[in-house]
Amino acid sequence: MNKIEHIGIAVKNLKDSNALFSKLFGKPHYKIEEVKSEGVNTSFFKVGENKIELLEATNKDSPIAKFIDKKGEGIHHIGFDVEDIKSEIERLKKEGFKVLNEEPKKGADNKLVAFLHPKSANGVLIELCQEIKE
Repeated sequence: MNKIEHIGIAVKNLKDSNALFSKLFGKPHYKIEEVKSEGVNTSFFKVGENKIELLEATNKDSPIAKFIDKKGEGIHHIGFDVEDIKSEIERLKKEGFKVLNEEPKKGADNKLVAFLHPKSANGVLIELCQEIKE
């Protein structure tokens, strides 16, 4: 793993949260994107070298909707940048982590992504992110 790629925050209302975080960071978001496969709208902020991803559910059955129903708004996951997501998935499986995605899938912000189950990482949902190079 190279670095923290972003921190994902589950929110009930993306428009209201964009306004709140714009005030907090002193700048607007740079991108809004829908990830239909996950039932989520995302908004990204760049803060120095770091990124914050806000996540709003687009349907009541999405993982974000379920998270908010159970835990409320707040930090949902930490995304880590990796060079080779497939080899990193294999390495982590061998280390005993429970992988939620055997194969990476297209995520937001031009990334391939895969997740580790929070029960295998002290309650933290970990996202592996690899830049899609075309």
